[in-house]
Amino acid sequence: MLKWLILKVSKQKIIIAGGGLAGLISSIHLAREGVECHVIEKNTYPFHRVCGEYISNEVVPYLKSLDVYPDSLQPSLIQQFQLTSVNGKSASLPLDLGGFGISRYELDLFLYKKAKEFGVIFSLSTEVEKISFDGDAFNIQTSKDNFSSNIVIGSYGKRSKLDIQLNRSFIQKRSPYVGVKYHIELKDFANNLIALHNFKDGYCGISHVENNRINLCYLTHRNNLKTFGNIPAMEKAVLYQNPFLKKVFREARFLFEKPETINEISFETKQPIEDHVLMAGDAAGMITPLCGNGMAMAIHSAKILSEHILHYCKNEHYSRAQLEKDYATAWTKLFATRLRNGRIIQGLFGNVWTSNVAVNMARYTPVVANFLMKKTHGVPFG
Repeated sequence: MLKWLILKVSKQKIIIAGGGLAGLISSIHLAREGVECHVIEKNTYPFHRVCGEYISNEVVPYLKSLDVYPDSLQPSLIQQFQLTSVNGKSASLPLDLGGFGISRYELDLFLYKKAKEFGVIFSLSTEVEKISFDGDAFNIQTSKDNFSSNIVIGSYGKRSKLDIQLNRSFIQKRSPYVGVKYHIELKDFANNLIALHNFKDGYCGISHVENNRINLCYLTHRNNLKTFGNIPAMEKAVLYQNPFLKKVFREARFLFEKPETINEISFETKQPIEDHVLMAGDAAGMITPLCGNGMAMAIHSAKILSEHILHYCKNEHYSRAQLEKDYATAWTKLFATRLRNGRIIQGLFGNVWTSNVAVNMARYTPVVANFLMKKTHGVPFG
């Protein structure tokens, strides 16, 4: 029986479309158990991504169990939360669980090197153009070559041409949101703080990452950009209305030649399975950035997906249909409510009146504010 299990595992080949957090963590988890993994990533590490770059400490036991907690990168340890309204009212709260700040530039490179150590195969500067399922196997067409596989993981992020090719429902709807990210240096910004600053039709998260750098990432409605024509003009006209943001933008030293941007960020409901492709991370569902938990969710989704794939690889009587059903059920149980709560809580932000309500709640009823915060976070898992 053991010989048969080893043979079945060794015959499985997993293609992972996209080498972000979920893809890299899945590849490491599976490769440690003897499963051949091939990650196809359109970029070459290291590179920047539009991301809040804050990770809830709920992931720490799991990362340590895989020997991939990035101690060597010296991530910032974040324990305090500041919230400001559009017109500059402010409140602060301690973060019960806390988290750490680390740039995707460094973290993804770190995980890529770890995955290589475990034998994961990579095709970089290669874009997956089409995934088709025929019989009981996949054909994967890329910009450079074609591959076949028993199982495909979709971990290509927020939106991709693959979403169009797979005819996913959310991609048919236009999204009004634009994401913008900088790295900055700023004096007198506490190492243990994550700040969320509201402005008209948007909000901006600021927190330390490694090497005394600070990540500044904001989400705005495209009407703001359309009205003022370009990002610098929009920032001065809109973001500067919040005095905290005005101070940050005037005093910071910006480290990028130009900001990283992404258009049409969608928070519409997605499905964790599409045409037998097993989705993970933002490809399966994206929480609103103000909740500060997307990276933790990507890591957790990689864990549960890897565990279900391993069960499929090692169990003679566990069918693909059962794998898909069980993973979809587990994903929904863990994340669907958190995503829905995030969309509801988002309604408190980006508006003068509602953002003042949120700040007053944090000031005067911190028990309620902490309760809402916990609704978008998980508990430690290993």
